[in-house]
Amino acid sequence: MVKSGSIAAAVALGSILAFGGMAGCSSESSTGDGSAPIESKEDANGGGESSENKKPEGMTPSQEQAYEKALTYLSTMPLSHDGLVKQLEYEQFSTEDAVFAADNCGADWGEQALLKAKQYLSTMPFSQTGLSSQLQFDGFAVEDSDNAAANVGADWTEQATKKAKSYLDTMAFSHSQLVDQLVFDGFTSEQAEAGVVANGL
Repeated sequence: MVKSGSIAAAVALGSILAFGGMAGCSSESSTGDGSAPIESKEDANGGGESSENKKPEGMTPSQEQAYEKALTYLSTMPLSHDGLVKQLEYEQFSTEDAVFAADNCGADWGEQALLKAKQYLSTMPFSQTGLSSQLQFDGFAVEDSDNAAANVGADWTEQATKKAKSYLDTMAFSHSQLVDQLVFDGFTSEQAEAGVVANGL
């Protein structure tokens, strides 16, 4: 048995990662104009409102284009600062313009981390530590990742139950093996045991 862990599982299911195949993009949908595919944030927070921000003055034309593109992305999906920079670089903006846009877009990165956490949990089960690690993988700061995982409102025993079921749907486990796998994924021993028992094993 390969103990894949939440991170490996999430990476393997790259369709929900903000940057999909090349540390860049999700394959869920496309903008249709040759730009990087993006996915809607509506499923994560029920709407596409962007963070409040004041448009910087004195921007160069390329900075303004990067800035406007950054706002477009943040209105459609949650991103970390580093993730937004990478996405803009994928769009062929220079690193300098991409960083400028991310620095000045007015995003609350803690809020973005929470939205991303909700998006992940709507798609696959995670432990609290596994979710925090996934958010860090996406470029969120450790503090923002930990806070998002702690405040996302998940029932971690329920998540363990769902995770156990996902494993049992794909391969055979003994009771103790599955408990060990869930603990490896970041669930507590109590959560793992309850999750396995809930699946009748």
